[in-house]
Amino acid sequence: MVVAATDRRWLVRSGFLLLALVLFGHQAMAATLPVDNVDVLYHRYDGGGMVIDGPSVLVRKGIGPQVSVSGQYYVDSVSAASVDVLATASPYEEERNEYTFGIDYLHDKSILSLGFTNSTENDYEANTLYFSVSQEFFGGMSTVTMGYASGWDEVGRVGNDSFSEEADRRNYQLGLSQVITRNSLVGLDLEVVTDEGFLQNPYRQNRYIDPNDSTSFLYQPERYPETRTSTSVALRALYYLPYRASIRGEYRYFSDTWGINAHTIELGYVHGLNQHWTLEGSVRYYAQSEADFYSDLFPFENSQTHLARDKELSSLSGTTLAVGAVYEWKQTSLPGIDRLQFSLLLDWLNFDYDNFRDVTAAGDYLPGEEPLYSFDALVTRASLILEY
Repeated sequence: MVVAATDRRWLVRSGFLLLALVLFGHQAMAATLPVDNVDVLYHRYDGGGMVIDGPSVLVRKGIGPQVSVSGQYYVDSVSAASVDVLATASPYEEERNEYTFGIDYLHDKSILSLGFTNSTENDYEANTLYFSVSQEFFGGMSTVTMGYASGWDEVGRVGNDSFSEEADRRNYQLGLSQVITRNSLVGLDLEVVTDEGFLQNPYRQNRYIDPNDSTSFLYQPERYPETRTSTSVALRALYYLPYRASIRGEYRYFSDTWGINAHTIELGYVHGLNQHWTLEGSVRYYAQSEADFYSDLFPFENSQTHLARDKELSSLSGTTLAVGAVYEWKQTSLPGIDRLQFSLLLDWLNFDYDNFRDVTAAGDYLPGEEPLYSFDALVTRASLILEY
């Protein structure tokens, strides 16, 4: 039924990585609290047989000169008929609701942040508590940020009320941003994530050759290791051009104990047309190797201790092209509104899988000879920000 849940969570995590890139630009600024604002966002992902969309509302308010509190509500409405679902189950629809509460405290040149996130869907509940501290040095030329997050998840299964598993997650972050010149800055981020518990999808299955008929295959449940540690290092640079524009670049390396190694390269450009309009664009390339226990087709049942056929653990590569337009109106004539910003961003994604085959492809194929899978997707984000 909910075979594609892992795909959605992988997409969500990718979104958080993009958000981290956006936030990087704020790290080198003076230690000040975020401004009071209301941020309304609509997001839509359409590709690979999945449609994910919904609203997000964030409200932030300062309490005195040293404290800022925030709350966010985020919704994912999912309609899935992906290759995984069609291979072993029926299309489905479900909804994920996420609530986040946070507080920032400013002390001299330091900002301390504390927050809690709860995410709930019909077969999965995730809770995360996070803390970070950001400290400026050398007159604001250098900023060091340290963060820690602890998560505890409860995994269920639709149609089986007795099924209940748990997963614990720990996230450690260390970041450094440095102003090089008045027009350029660089940043270096290190992240270590440790996972323990039930780390697989309870619906997903792998396939193996039918021992009684070599021209067909059978399915069995996946089995993952109960621990995983990943490390990523990202180097980012931002340069302001003299004609109301900027260019940024990023390289990120990822490695984990499951044998996956990944590389991400991204280049972005922002150009201000006038005092109101800004255009932006970027290109991103991603490539990863497969997990040690992944196979598209296993030779026989229980052929090894751990078995996975999740396409996100296979060898793959992807390209993302993004364009966007931002309209900004400062010191508006709207009562109580100091700044208004509207943005529309479009991302086109293409992913090619090197060793994951489409078993739903029309035709008479022998096991392991089906066409390799690939898909395109379009991500749309429209947001309205009101500062007051």
